[in-house]
Amino acid sequence: MAGMQGEQLSQASSGSGGRQLKVEAHGLDVIGDTERKGRPRQLFWPWFGANVSVLGLSYGSFALGFRISFWQALAAGLIGVLFSFLLCGFVAVAGKRGSAPTMVLSRAAFGVRGNRLPSAISWLLTVGWETVLTALATLATATVFDRLGWGGGTSTKVIALIVVTLLIVAGGVMGFDLIMRMQTVITVVTGVLTVVYILLVVGHIHWDTVARIPAGSAQQFIGALVFMMTGFGLGWVNAAADYSRYLPRRSSSGGVVGWTTFGASVAPLVLLVFGLLLAGSSTGLNQAIIVDPIGALTTILPTWFLIPFAAVAVLGLVGGAVLDIYSSGLALLAAGLRVPRYIAALIDGVLMVAGTVYIVFIADDFLGQFIGFLTTLGVPIAAWCGVMLADLALRRRDYDETDLYRPSGRYGDVPLLPLAVIVVSTAIGWGLVTNAAASWLRWQGYLLGPLQLGGKSGSWAMANLGVLLALVLGFAATWLLNRSKVRAQERLAPAGPGTAPAWAARP
Repeated sequence: MAGMQGEQLSQASSGSGGRQLKVEAHGLDVIGDTERKGRPRQLFWPWFGANVSVLGLSYGSFALGFRISFWQALAAGLIGVLFSFLLCGFVAVAGKRGSAPTMVLSRAAFGVRGNRLPSAISWLLTVGWETVLTALATLATATVFDRLGWGGGTSTKVIALIVVTLLIVAGGVMGFDLIMRMQTVITVVTGVLTVVYILLVVGHIHWDTVARIPAGSAQQFIGALVFMMTGFGLGWVNAAADYSRYLPRRSSSGGVVGWTTFGASVAPLVLLVFGLLLAGSSTGLNQAIIVDPIGALTTILPTWFLIPFAAVAVLGLVGGAVLDIYSSGLALLAAGLRVPRYIAALIDGVLMVAGTVYIVFIADDFLGQFIGFLTTLGVPIAAWCGVMLADLALRRRDYDETDLYRPSGRYGDVPLLPLAVIVVSTAIGWGLVTNAAASWLRWQGYLLGPLQLGGKSGSWAMANLGVLLALVLGFAATWLLNRSKVRAQERLAPAGPGTAPAWAARP
């Protein structure tokens, strides 16, 4: 999820830009004050472009899958989307107060080398997301070709996977300039064609059927709420400062939070509401979305719109995956791998293809594996987010950018407290989440019995309280136990002008 200069933000939002394409030179290096331009409102465009995708329609079906009513699903979606993207907005303030990628700024809380643990977790999450999006783009293409009578079997899926992979890896390797040009086109095309899709299928909504969906329990509602949080904002929070790091230090913190939250939330909320109405109106469509979340949406379309729909679906998914592969490369560097940035992107591309092959050609339960992936990594990411937010709230001064790269500096090398907090919070969190559809996750939920919550088959099993608890524990422990350490750090004199080591700036 690429960093962005103010001037480049403006060009991205207006669709202009005459720079010659070249491999991006920025890696983990800091951005000098002379390069920091723009206003918080320009953050709207990258966040909007990254989250306007027809996949948002499928989340309506995912939410109803928790066996709750339309109104409960709507409330879970509204709260989950807004709250999780508000967390992104708060983390984005760190970018304004520093000038490095999110997982470099995280070193202030976890130490220079201690931060490799959350960076590795961040890398796994972004690689996972790019894999899921690539798989969905491949499946959607095959479904459209099948409906058109052009064949939707193995050969079609292989060709679609190759084309989608080339687009994603090319963007990840080239970096910022190509990504933003792609995002400008993707934003316009997906925005317009998604509106056309809604107009074409609005007749398939039957409110009487939607209104008759029975309400679920409080535990089921909480489960849907947690799923919405992990599927939206918690999937981006580990890169939220990458956009804002090019803004001037004097920029309004409230503006950074507000425009990040608004830009990221508006498209998913509109799509979620419409998706709930569609899925709630047809049991058949609801079940089809579980198997093929994007391709199933074509079954209610006229044939003449299938090709435009394939374009909007694939482009929207590719747009998100391109940003993920860029950020996963940065996270891999922050985790300690000493290679050029484009090599890190290529490594992630190979893993992305391997994961996509498993989802498309081997796995027979997409939704179960998807929920398991989001929930399992959502726990440590929530714990990291709690630590990061508390650390940011405790600080009264901007980050010392030189010490972010010095193990002997004020932020330390491998401080034990924050690492213990994230490990303990994750261990407790995993003990309170379950996903029966994924056999490889049956070891989770080990605290539901001892805490008298009904065990792994009880009513609290699918509430996935562990994500929320990890967030709260991470924040509370850092706020209570790390205050004096932060104050001591801020009493130190600035380390003096400096830049990141040479390896951090490699392309």
